[in-house]
Amino acid sequence: MRTQTKETQATITPQMALKILKDGNRRFQENLKANRNLLQQANETSEGQFPFAVILSCIDSRVSAELIFDQGLGDIFSVRIAGNFVNEDILGSMEFGCKVAGSKLIVVLGHSKCGAIKGACDDVQLGNLTALIRKLKPAVEAVAYPADNRNSSNSEFVEQVAHKNVELTLENIRTHSPVLKEMLDNGEIGIVGGMYDVETGSVEFYDLTQICPK
Repeated sequence: MRTQTKETQATITPQMALKILKDGNRRFQENLKANRNLLQQANETSEGQFPFAVILSCIDSRVSAELIFDQGLGDIFSVRIAGNFVNEDILGSMEFGCKVAGSKLIVVLGHSKCGAIKGACDDVQLGNLTALIRKLKPAVEAVAYPADNRNSSNSEFVEQVAHKNVELTLENIRTHSPVLKEMLDNGEIGIVGGMYDVETGSVEFYDLTQICPK
């Protein structure tokens, strides 16, 4: 597997970037790995990096983007925070990844059985975690049903909130980053959401073609 260069990155479209990730996840599910020399990639990226995608995911130890998409050094920017939401710093990181470093795709990746989402459903109060959980509450409030048993004991409710959180994060990227919105409108990048199943290892990408226009 070759190391990404400025030239190879320039040939990748948002759709191609998504296919690369889908193919990588398929290999992961089949317990296969692309043939790559990580030490060689470390040497080849020592003077610069040209990742093709920015992936925002949770800090959950089971959700390493490099592993579940079978990517090597220099392939992706990996942004991780509990609950995979965006703030000013993360948006700035995404803007760097796309506008400055040339990435072609942003992925917002939620996952099943997310502890941060469960904490938001239970309104957990714990030190600095309280403020983090507060940022996930809009997703809890946006899920109208069920009217009762709206806590982490209701696994179906938790998964609905996790999906909604990804959708709201996608909206927040477009709303709060004029830089990324302009790139999206110009077809320079794509932005997609997805959910990772911690039981099967599979990623289901959302059918949101309107935010990956070209």
